[in-house]
Amino acid sequence: MLPRKRDTESEVEQRGESPNSYPSKKGKASLSPSSSMNPPSKNSMDIDGVNGTGASSVEIDEDLHSRQLAVYGRETMRRLFASNVLISGLQGLGAEIAKNLVLAGVRSVTLHDEENIELWDLSSNFFFSESDIGKNRALACVQKLQELNNAVLISTLTGPLEKEQLSNFQAVVFTDIPLEKAIEFDDYCHTHNPPIAFIKSEVRGLFGNIFCDFGPEFTVLDVDGEEPHTGIVASISNDNPALVSCVDDERLEFQDGDLVTFSEIKGMTELNDGKPRKVKSARPYSFMLEEDTSNFGVYDRGGIVTQVKLPKVLKFRPLSEAIKEPGEFLLSDFSKFDRPPLLHIAFLALDKFRSEMGRFPVPGSEDDLQKLIDLAAGINQTMGDGSKVEEIDKKLMCHFANGARAVLNPMAAMFGGIVGQEVVKACSGKFHPLFQFFYFDSVESLPTEPLDAGDLKPLNSRYDAQISVFGSKLQKKLQESKIFMVGSGALGCEFLKNLALMGVSCTQKGKLTITDDDVIEKSNLSRQFLFRDWNIGQAKSTVAAAAASVINPNLHAEALQNRASPDTENVFNDAFWESLDAVINALDNVTARMYIDSRCLYFQKPLLESGTLGAKCNTQMVIPHLTENYGASRDPPEKQAPMCTVHSFPHNIDHCLTWARSEFEGLLEKTPNEVNSFLSNPDGYASGMRSAGDAQARDQLERVLECLDRERCETFQDCITWIRLKFEDYFANRVKQLTYTFPGDSMNSSGTFFWSAPKRFPRPLEFSTSDLSHLHFIMAGAILRAETFGIPTPDWAKDPKKLAEAIDKVIVPEFQPKQGVKIETDEKATNLSSASIDDAAVINELIVKLEDCAKVLSPGFKMNPIQFEKDDDTNYHMDLIAGLANMRARNYSIPEVDKLKAKFIAGRIIPAIATSTAMATGLCLPRAL
Repeated sequence: MLPRKRDTESEVEQRGESPNSYPSKKGKASLSPSSSMNPPSKNSMDIDGVNGTGASSVEIDEDLHSRQLAVYGRETMRRLFASNVLISGLQGLGAEIAKNLVLAGVRSVTLHDEENIELWDLSSNFFFSESDIGKNRALACVQKLQELNNAVLISTLTGPLEKEQLSNFQAVVFTDIPLEKAIEFDDYCHTHNPPIAFIKSEVRGLFGNIFCDFGPEFTVLDVDGEEPHTGIVASISNDNPALVSCVDDERLEFQDGDLVTFSEIKGMTELNDGKPRKVKSARPYSFMLEEDTSNFGVYDRGGIVTQVKLPKVLKFRPLSEAIKEPGEFLLSDFSKFDRPPLLHIAFLALDKFRSEMGRFPVPGSEDDLQKLIDLAAGINQTMGDGSKVEEIDKKLMCHFANGARAVLNPMAAMFGGIVGQEVVKACSGKFHPLFQFFYFDSVESLPTEPLDAGDLKPLNSRYDAQISVFGSKLQKKLQESKIFMVGSGALGCEFLKNLALMGVSCTQKGKLTITDDDVIEKSNLSRQFLFRDWNIGQAKSTVAAAAASVINPNLHAEALQNRASPDTENVFNDAFWESLDAVINALDNVTARMYIDSRCLYFQKPLLESGTLGAKCNTQMVIPHLTENYGASRDPPEKQAPMCTVHSFPHNIDHCLTWARSEFEGLLEKTPNEVNSFLSNPDGYASGMRSAGDAQARDQLERVLECLDRERCETFQDCITWIRLKFEDYFANRVKQLTYTFPGDSMNSSGTFFWSAPKRFPRPLEFSTSDLSHLHFIMAGAILRAETFGIPTPDWAKDPKKLAEAIDKVIVPEFQPKQGVKIETDEKATNLSSASIDDAAVINELIVKLEDCAKVLSPGFKMNPIQFEKDDDTNYHMDLIAGLANMRARNYSIPEVDKLKAKFIAGRIIPAIATSTAMATGLCLPRAL
């Protein structure tokens, strides 16, 4: 992902318009030399996607985009990769949107801005430095944007924009455009075939808005991005309507009006026809079905009920219509129910003020404030009856006027995250879009004491925009503050960028201490935008601090690589904590959050807490003696599947993957480690086993002995034999033994069928070299087994024909069922090892055999344990785990998953996207002020 070498120093026509006016209409539109081509026209693509968005067959780098894929899925990512986006206005908001979309991986981003950089812009656009002052805004962003993702084509437009140019894009975003021009552009986009998604957004001080128009009929393919909900049927009544009860394994997530289908039902087989049926009276473990089942067969047992997710068509209105009758606003704060209509009028009044005066209101000017209020009052009279406000709030309008020119970085970050996500929705049809107006304010962030006009005057500094809103006194406090930030990953990068632009800890009196014990990996690069591919393997905190210092050279930061925990309280001691003004959590686990929260509670320090999970995010401001602390409330613990379910009675793919990872770690990591422990100190190991003297010690010795004796591998053919016999054991013999012990018609002591929901009756697999999934399983298992024994993998191992020939040489013993085998069925059992009265004698016998076995090993022999690594697609780890899980799923008629989905579940990957992270951190910081 090395940056392309681009000439961003091309000459731009110098214009002398006021920086407070709208972008000039003078000049001639032209592409800069930063791109040798226009954004690809939609007409040049195969239009086979939703709403006219093409989904190309471009390869997805799963190592880079794994966390994003966990949110969007492959099809959405392909649509995104085929999308061309225009962003007009490269102040702070435009830069944030561009950053998020480039990280997401759209096909191309075209930057449009006619204006040059001023000192004022340095408070919001993190791509700008003082050396860029006087350069065109769009041109100055190209190189640093390109470094984020070299796969995205980035080009610039530096002259006036004509509506016909919009036809090259799937989505267009405007962050600083007069209303009249916005209406002209939106009308063009709305009537274009196919429609072009139009988004208009502004950030003005502590106020912001968004308007979306995705065309007359926009299809949302997936409203919420969640997997379809399912339930395991326990009973269905012969009634009208029918009552469907499900097992109490998990609460049902169905809602009234949902459509569901049924499968695998025995008895009432009429419901297995795949026809969607409507849910009503949904409850935690049951619901009514709008279906007369009186004449259906009597329900016997079994069955899966699955939610049907249907596309939704939205009819957007163009801006010219919606502006007078905006309809229902999306509320961000239910305590401000009446605020959006007033802000709608305030933004219209500001547009008219700028049109008439050619500038923004001057902070603290009573004349400008009164003119803005008068304009708002006049506009209010022209609004539809449902959109008028009873009174124009003068105090709110004063705050709005003072910050009208200021694009504050935290607000830009928040709105950049929201708008970036709206672009993704427009290009992919994934998630319900914003419909259609959204207004937000954070006036609570202002100082409690009144600000006089003199405190709001600019100081000819990079913080002037912030000073126009908060005053110079608060700015001085920010610059001298001492902050401790724990973590410098996705959240940490965003926080660091925001803090640097805000001037936090940007004097020698201030200090920002950053700690993170992690290093940079490739998968970080799609969200953690301060890192580049040449930083892979380096300490996150060090690289992040250095990158933040480039954004603001005055930042006084210290980067540490210590994990904040009880073990490092000699580093983060009492004196350190007492010196702090505030703490920021940028963590990815609850344990660390709880620890930092406890320290903040003890030392009475404010804490900024935030987190993300895919497209969801949360923030929490913890202030001593005012709010509850983070640890005051906890989520309920995640429900763990019983051990017997995972081992013998799985009923979903999660159970299969949990078992697969456990087997992987047992066979390839734990047992080889135990072998090495024994070989390095035979006497000590034997003594430890004798002291334990229990069933677990016995089982452990048996595995070590088996590995060094009967299953020891010396050639690659031995490894093939080992994994082929494992296949037979796992997916044939164990299933045959299970169904021998519990036949299909077995009954419980209560008189019910043993194989009742949620249990699924299994069937053994028959190995076949003509089944490519079987061959791939053998190949992955043999290669990894060979690695543990230090055996080189021959080239022919990856040739299906030669591999099949080697497999055919393996002699597979005939299975003979055993009598009296105990198979654990108790869901409360925590150990599958069964104790016996002669464990000690067996352990002694095993130790003797193990010592004899060690004598025939070559001197210095040791195994190579394999630690599971999910993010390397070339190491065969996920190939084996996915193979284990899918073969087991096939045993139990459970739907299989591809390797990527298996990686998400088995690798416990937390879904993450840049837009959620930007929104969370942006929302957090204004409240912190």
